[in-house]
Amino acid sequence: MNHRATAGIACLLTALSSTAVRAQEAQPSPQPQEAAAARFDGKPYWELLIGPFAWHWSNETDHKHVYLLGIERNLPGAPQWSHADATIWGFSAFNNSFGQPSAYAYYGYRWDNLFGYPSLYAKISGGILYGYKGEYENKVPFNHDGFGLAIIPGIGYRITPFDAVQINMLGAAGLIFTYSRRF
Repeated sequence: MNHRATAGIACLLTALSSTAVRAQEAQPSPQPQEAAAARFDGKPYWELLIGPFAWHWSNETDHKHVYLLGIERNLPGAPQWSHADATIWGFSAFNNSFGQPSAYAYYGYRWDNLFGYPSLYAKISGGILYGYKGEYENKVPFNHDGFGLAIIPGIGYRITPFDAVQINMLGAAGLIFTYSRRF
């Protein structure tokens, strides 16, 4: 495992353990941050996404550092057949694993209270991926002239009502670790 992946996993575990400690120390009266977060209950909100690194299953010599910046809209409620808690849509711009400027426009769903844990959630998104061109065009399924399709599942942990960390699976390529902030 490379140094960036180890650092990312360490950051994620530190965030999760500090959240568990804070939950144990919680007082019955609402904290100011929790009271402010109530403005999100049942209402649409935006989320800023930052992906500082990715971890790949293989170590190709062509791999470059991945940076991601995105914006996501969360709309409470979803089609009944989905059993989801929210509909999501968004856009991410990133440097792909081969140093090419890329983008992902998507639509999907979020499920809260995963396995009975209120802070744990799952997401799945599907959309159009752009940026894998030239010799890297075959790295994305159904890619034509840099445009391809993607389905990206993720699992996340809400650290506070405003902050979350998430791990997204990038098909057969690897994982990307993200931090998100509600506003």
